[in-house]
Amino acid sequence: MPRSKPKSLTKAELRIMQVLWKLQHGTVADVAAAMPKPPLAYTTVLTMLRILEQKGAVKRRLEGRAHIYYPAFEQDDAARNAIGDVVQAFFKNSKTALAMRLIAEERPGKDELDRMKALIAKYEEEA
Repeated sequence: MPRSKPKSLTKAELRIMQVLWKLQHGTVADVAAAMPKPPLAYTTVLTMLRILEQKGAVKRRLEGRAHIYYPAFEQDDAARNAIGDVVQAFFKNSKTALAMRLIAEERPGKDELDRMKALIAKYEEEA
């Protein structure tokens, strides 16, 4: 998939993108049919896909008479961008501050704690 810089997505746009990431590509009808509940009308999906195309989040190609839409970037890239936005807006650009907040909000399970300890040990070895 071509690499583009992910754009910030609204919740409604994210719903459409999640379907497209799952399908990998599809027509408006394909995306509308694959929407989780509550479903969206065909015209709403079409409008949202056009907005996403203008934002550079989706691209389209013509196959016969059908427009096939596909994501312009991977879901992981969008997640990374969204986390970056949250870190910048709320945590003074400190991902560590975000991590500490998340850990303070909910006690991690044993497996999660073990993974964190292993990551910390790795960082300590590299220091």
